[in-house]
Amino acid sequence: MRRFAILPLALLAGCNPPAADDYLARVGVAERDAPSPPILSPDTANAIWAPSGANPRRLLYGVPGQQPMFALECGKADGVPLITYTRFAAADPHAEAVLALIGNGYVERLHIDAVRAGRGWRWQGAAPAASTSFEGLTGGRQVEATVPGAGSLILNPSPLPGEFIQRCRGAAPPVAPGSAPGATGAAPPAIQPDTTDTAAPPPRRVR
Repeated sequence: MRRFAILPLALLAGCNPPAADDYLARVGVAERDAPSPPILSPDTANAIWAPSGANPRRLLYGVPGQQPMFALECGKADGVPLITYTRFAAADPHAEAVLALIGNGYVERLHIDAVRAGRGWRWQGAAPAASTSFEGLTGGRQVEATVPGAGSLILNPSPLPGEFIQRCRGAAPPVAPGSAPGATGAAPPAIQPDTTDTAAPPPRRVR
C-alpha cells in the first residue's frame, strides 16, 4: 500500500488514546493453513473516533486505551486523493473480501484484502476519496461495518469521519489543533503510530 498525505485534527475530550495503533503488529497472529472461524462482533459501547496524535492524516476508531477497531487514512495516488480503510481484525493470509458499510441511508461495498501486519495479517483496502462508497460515513449517524469472518463492527455516531472524508476530497491541509470548530483547548488523544505500510459501485439508498 502507498503512504498518504493530509488531514483533519479535531479535538476530543479525554486523555486516553482510543487505541494502540501498532497492536496487531506487536502481538502478531500465526499464519493458518485452513480458514479460521469467524470472530465475534466487538463491543463498541465505549468506542470513539479520534485523530491519531502521531499521524494527522489518520483517523482511528476504538475504545480508549485498547486495540483500534477501524481506521481511515488520507493520501494521494497519482495525484488523486485516496482513502485507505483498515479493519483491525486478524485475517487469513492472502484472503479477499468485501467491506459492507450500512448506515445514514446507504448500503455501500468496498473491496478489502488481507495485508501483512508484523507477524500476522489484517484487513485493509483503499479507494479514491471521491468514491460515493464513502457516503455512508459522512452522515454523522451510526454505521455498521461488516467483513465476512471479522464480525459486525458498529461505528458510533460522530462528525469526524464526514469531516475527514470531505477534507481528503478537497486535499485540504491538516487543521491546526487550536482552530478546530468547537475546540475546548483539550489536547487531542495521543495515538501510537502504525508500524506497517498500508472503484466502488454507486450507492444504493435504503428504502
